[in-house]
Amino acid sequence: MAQRSYRRRLGRFFSIACRVAGISATVLSLIVVWLWVSTDLPSPERLRAHASVGATQVLDRNGRLLYSVPDPLGAQRRPISLSQMSPALIQATIAIEDASFYANPGIDLRGITRAIWLNMRHGRIVAGGSTITQQLARSFLIDPSLAQERSLERKAREIVLALKLTTVLSKDEILELYLNQTYYGAMSYGVEAASQRFFGKPARDLDLAEAALLAGLPQAPSRYNPFVNPDAARARQRDVLSAMVRAGFITPAEAESAAREPLQFRSNCVTPGCLPRAPHFVFFVLERLTAELGPDVVARGGLTITTTLDLGLQEAAELALRRQLDALANPRDGSPNRRARNGAVVVLDPRDGAILAMVGSPDFTNDAIQGQVNATLALRQPGSAIKPLTYAAALERGWTPATTILDVPTAFTDADGRVYAPQNYDRTFHGPLSLREALATSSNVAAVRTLDFIGVPALLEMASRLGIASLGDEPGRFGLALTLGGGEVTLLELTGAYAAFANGGMRVTPYAVQDISGATLHEVSAPLMRKAPSPALDPQIAYLISDILSDRYARMRAFGSALDIDRPAAVKTGTTTDWRDNWTVGYTPDRVVGVWIGNADGRAMEAVSGVTGAAPVWRQVMLAAHEGLPPRPFVRPPGIVEVTICAEGGLLPSPVCPATRLERFIASTAPQRPDDTHVLIRVDPVRECRAPDGYPQARTMLRIYRLLPAEAEPWAANAGVPRPPRAVCPPLPDVAREQRDDARSAGDAWTSGEMNVSSRQLPPLLITSPAHGAVFAVSPGVPIERQRIAITAGATLDIEEVTIFVDGEPVAAAPRAFWQLQPGIHRAWAEGRDADGQIVRSPIVEFEVRSTPIR
Repeated sequence: MAQRSYRRRLGRFFSIACRVAGISATVLSLIVVWLWVSTDLPSPERLRAHASVGATQVLDRNGRLLYSVPDPLGAQRRPISLSQMSPALIQATIAIEDASFYANPGIDLRGITRAIWLNMRHGRIVAGGSTITQQLARSFLIDPSLAQERSLERKAREIVLALKLTTVLSKDEILELYLNQTYYGAMSYGVEAASQRFFGKPARDLDLAEAALLAGLPQAPSRYNPFVNPDAARARQRDVLSAMVRAGFITPAEAESAAREPLQFRSNCVTPGCLPRAPHFVFFVLERLTAELGPDVVARGGLTITTTLDLGLQEAAELALRRQLDALANPRDGSPNRRARNGAVVVLDPRDGAILAMVGSPDFTNDAIQGQVNATLALRQPGSAIKPLTYAAALERGWTPATTILDVPTAFTDADGRVYAPQNYDRTFHGPLSLREALATSSNVAAVRTLDFIGVPALLEMASRLGIASLGDEPGRFGLALTLGGGEVTLLELTGAYAAFANGGMRVTPYAVQDISGATLHEVSAPLMRKAPSPALDPQIAYLISDILSDRYARMRAFGSALDIDRPAAVKTGTTTDWRDNWTVGYTPDRVVGVWIGNADGRAMEAVSGVTGAAPVWRQVMLAAHEGLPPRPFVRPPGIVEVTICAEGGLLPSPVCPATRLERFIASTAPQRPDDTHVLIRVDPVRECRAPDGYPQARTMLRIYRLLPAEAEPWAANAGVPRPPRAVCPPLPDVAREQRDDARSAGDAWTSGEMNVSSRQLPPLLITSPAHGAVFAVSPGVPIERQRIAITAGATLDIEEVTIFVDGEPVAAAPRAFWQLQPGIHRAWAEGRDADGQIVRSPIVEFEVRSTPIR
């Protein structure tokens, strides 16, 4: 009985299931029939006429025309037959887009099944499983406004149109039509236009490497544009070559050979009106809007795109770059060509990130320098230009501009046991430096020590916070050389990061579009529109970095006046190993300017530094960018205090501090204790020993010595820095010997300018730097006019009108002078007037300048 009841229920279930399946099949059939009937197969000519509503125009911020986009499906497009295309291009397209193209009926059931599964898993349309025929239907036969949607209706119509196409056109006709209308980026529709645009040759002449690169573009034309993202384009090319191997079109060896082939990008765009004004910027805007809105809307939608560009400033930047590269190629002093052929410039408004100028190369049409590559978006090593981010992170962790950092020979060991010993640009070491001096003079050793203190993750986090995404967030990829430019960033990213220093700590996202309007545009959330600035850095930290980078006196020893302009400006240079890249990035509260000089192919230049290469461009562009703007200082935020400190050591002055200076601090980090790094010792200068109690004072003098950590002592000995004598003077043997020694001591003291002191009071006037006996060296890799040392004098409060002399010649009527190095032995002293108007002269300090580096 129970078994009969079970069979009845089972039969009823199958009956209902069959009815449901029948109804579903009927409904599905009706839907398919309705779609088949309602989805027309219009002629291409009618669709083109319907889609084009007018030329898109790109304007600068003042309404001046930069470009009127020609209709890419109009007279300039040249359809060609399959026989006029490279066989490698046809094979590459089939392999990467639709491997079963010649076997499927226009749709790939396996691909559709896979797409349905992925879409169900994600709860939205994330995959399409489209064949070449479906892509043709979507991009060429469906209305552009519907083609951009991700909906089931669009997908259904796309499948129906693909099936219809297969019934009326042969496979070769479908492939030919697809290859002639597909969008490849850079406003290029069809393989012939793309081949001419990227390689300057007909599609029939493309080799395997070129064909593979082009075939990979349609999936994401903006992302894989080789002029903008060459690394991404190369990676996509490898994907295409791998697909060709899987499809049996080429061998693995042929694929590897093609992947290694250098690509020479050229363009036949040389006719008047073919190129826009500010071409790199305009294509930057169009490519990114195309990714957002679709190529048809941007190219043929009759849009008016008002950008942030200032055309006048853009043209001034272009001219400054070309003139400097010409000067480097033809030095006035008759020296050889510096082999610097390329460069780039970015100008931003630091208040909101508006791109005011973008020069991607000196000549867009120059194929020899890969002029079409937008170097403002290319990944390059920034050299020392990344250092301000390192020091900003250190200031966040309690360091101050007065923190002492040792610039002495140092070896660091990484996690893998490898030893890293950084060198300075001038191949010398400079001993104890304040953080202000270390950043302003760009000490490599000090920067590495700072990164060792804060850790690589801290620098990566700071870079990310300020808008640099290219370094990523994987500390294991980098070592301590990261702070010297060991990672790669783009000029646009780094210039944007500096904007946060300029505006008081707000992160800005560089943007290029102010407004978009047009007949076909309803609502846009374009990635190039303005984004509100967001807090990224404490205003006090941003101010201190700006204060240091704008301190012309702190940087003068290393850079002279090459970076000075007509107003306060913060600036940093960067030069990479073997002269491959050099940078200058700097700013005021009103403008940020970044400049890169180098070669697109990575070839080394000939002794071109940030000062001699990029800095002259930076200076000219800064002057042009500030024309009509009044000078403005960097506004000091609340919580910054000025404190008088001991010039060496960074603590409060003690009675034996040889010189003082003002320094700025965040109030909570200002020094609280007096300097303990200097000592006053009575010595016998002849016997070089400490004078004990009862020692004849006529033989002695008081000297101030700076105490250094043990690891700095070898440097001090090598550099000739006087060290406190360890030995105590033994008793004198007899009075006669004492008298003779006293006489000799007095004579030596007189000829050396040293003062015999019979009390424990300091002389009223002293040369505090350099030390007596110091040794310096001329660096062969740095222009001699850029090599200076600071000569400073310390005086009691009653000494006025201090003048510093070197070899009998006055060099500065101030307690500090910057003196250009000259090989030889030199004598320096200071003179001033006391309260009675009498001339007071300091002891003479002798120092040596050698023509070879100190090791």
